[in-house]
Amino acid sequence: MAQSGSSRKEIEAAANPNRVLISDFCDFLESYLSREQIREVYRAYLFSAEAHQNQRRVSGEPYIYHPISVAYILARMRMDHTCLIAAILHDVIEDTGTSKEVVAKEFGEEVAELVDGVSKLTQMDFRSQAEAQAANFRKMLLAVAKDIRVIIIKLADRLHNMRTLGVMRPEKCRRIAKETLEIYAPIANRFGINSIRLELELLGFQAYWPARYRVITGRIKKNRGNRKEVVSHIEEAIRLRLRQEGIEGDVCGREKNPYSIYRKMREKRISLSELADVFAFRIIVDKIDTCYRALGAVHNLYKPKPGSFKDYIAIPKANGYQSLHTVLIALHGLPIEIQIRTQDMHQIAESGIAAHWSYKNQHAGRDTLARGASEWLSSLLEMQSGVGDSMEFLENVKIDLYPDEVYVFTPRGQIMVLPKGATVIDFAYAVHTGIGSRCVAARIDRRLAPLRSRLFTGQTVEIITREGAVPNPAWLNFVVTNKARGHIRSYLKNLKQQEAAELGRRLLEKELAAYDTRIDAIPDEQMAVLLRDWGAGSLQGLLVEIGLGNRMPLLAAQRLTGLAGEPLPEASHRDRHEGPLYIRGTEGMVVNYAKCCRPIPGDQITAVFNPGKGMVVHRQECRNLKKERRAGEGWLELDWEKGIEASFATEVRVSVGNQRGVLASVAAAIADMGSNIDNVAIEERDGLTSTLIFVIEVSDRQHLARIMRRLRSLPRVIRILRALG
Repeated sequence: MAQSGSSRKEIEAAANPNRVLISDFCDFLESYLSREQIREVYRAYLFSAEAHQNQRRVSGEPYIYHPISVAYILARMRMDHTCLIAAILHDVIEDTGTSKEVVAKEFGEEVAELVDGVSKLTQMDFRSQAEAQAANFRKMLLAVAKDIRVIIIKLADRLHNMRTLGVMRPEKCRRIAKETLEIYAPIANRFGINSIRLELELLGFQAYWPARYRVITGRIKKNRGNRKEVVSHIEEAIRLRLRQEGIEGDVCGREKNPYSIYRKMREKRISLSELADVFAFRIIVDKIDTCYRALGAVHNLYKPKPGSFKDYIAIPKANGYQSLHTVLIALHGLPIEIQIRTQDMHQIAESGIAAHWSYKNQHAGRDTLARGASEWLSSLLEMQSGVGDSMEFLENVKIDLYPDEVYVFTPRGQIMVLPKGATVIDFAYAVHTGIGSRCVAARIDRRLAPLRSRLFTGQTVEIITREGAVPNPAWLNFVVTNKARGHIRSYLKNLKQQEAAELGRRLLEKELAAYDTRIDAIPDEQMAVLLRDWGAGSLQGLLVEIGLGNRMPLLAAQRLTGLAGEPLPEASHRDRHEGPLYIRGTEGMVVNYAKCCRPIPGDQITAVFNPGKGMVVHRQECRNLKKERRAGEGWLELDWEKGIEASFATEVRVSVGNQRGVLASVAAAIADMGSNIDNVAIEERDGLTSTLIFVIEVSDRQHLARIMRRLRSLPRVIRILRALG
């Protein structure tokens, strides 16, 4: 079947340079695969061609051209024959009637797992296209954790789709291009696959911002004509200086990627005319020692730009990239970037993690790269267990895909690579999860520093831990790595479940008391019926649902006592048994205090159930509480336990006459009365008076009353009120 009509295919392929003929593909494979392996690849082609026989792409061409082109991209990276077979078959499970079991029977379990990993999610009932894409992305990355070749195949698949994007509708082109620039190009960069990353950025930029692409490429062409002779002269001068120093090396001049030029323009807020260093030169030598000798040679040739030298050989990037970088001021003041690396470093820079499969004899750099990629994927697995949905997972990963890196040291001299903007807490979690969770203080360069301190390259960080310490929810406001964020959220999620279960037990026990029974007295069979009907896997799960406000405790009590064969009591009878639920102020995240009225001990209070979050406590005179009652929201009478020893935030509004120092005097008076100020705002009323709005911490109504009496005694205070909601 594959050979019949071959001349027609050759004519079609000649008309479309993105097409690859199977004969040319197999000829190329002879450069690095055995004959037996090539036969297996060809057999996969026949299988895929038959499976896709009646399918065509949007362009109208036979579908089989796509998987062959994807496999050819991977072959150019010297991927192993198993990966090539999976690439040729990567759409047969998703787009044809072929099952994973059939693929496994024909080509082995390893190929079947790769194909299944690349296949997209089956269509589900998502709320939006964005959510569907996020779910696909989540599944793909989790599949990658089993075999990193999944992501390499997926990147090659996306690259060929981008090469043939022109046949799509404009709005779809922009959506795919945006996704490529935001997700796939950064992933290629994260895995060090520079050759794919550069082309994805170029094609994505061209499709998403076509006008900007035309302007920048047009200016580059114009500059190329003006500076062609200068660039050639610089290239020859570098070669000559290397020969004079007895250094053998290849010198190659190139223009920077239009997308990287555009990104630098945006980051530095400069125009294209102000951006001078659009030319770069690469020097490839035989060994590491020669790299540093070559660096000295070019620094003697042209003056280096101060602060521009970066040694990625001694401290490789997180994606395994190694090179020496420097910027020189060449002829006519033209800034040029120089990259110096060995041949093996160049192979890793171009192919990244794919270089791990290039040769049978592994190199230390390739093993380090594979280990780094595996560690990053492991951190994703840890993070995904602590996030709520696919959209949240995707946002966290996107944060981690743009790691302008900083290099900091542990007290023992170990180098830790973190994204730009990382804090002490990010560092602590990077060292070890347990250290991050028990972190209470830190020293940066031997000086005590706040936990939210941002880190900079070259600093030495020491973490101080304490047994029994736990993550602080406020850390989520400043951590930047997905590992830190994921572990903090996971802890808070588990803590919330425990707090919800405890509150749910109290609520259910309170309702059952009206029926003269307790949870422990309910027969197991009757409890099992309620758990089954409500879809709760266990009593603990039921209590969590009640504590979170997803299930009403009164209905649970009625169901349980009704199932026990006991008559439901009259409302008046229940009222005699039913008192308010007492709260301690230490219930945690499932009992929230409404910010509209900010209740404190001593206030008469009522709770409204907020599904998924628990109870929201209001003062009984709060206007918002009355609205929610009229709306039919579930509510519960509450009271405060005696002897509460906690602080509660409340809001007071202080009208004062405008005078220098009045804010300071009011704040000092509040502090003198043993209260902390959480927040302060000022409302200008007129030229003579202002209203100071304080959120302060008090222990109860008596404490608040003492503060308000003290404030009324101040000379410039006109009136003081507590916010009513």
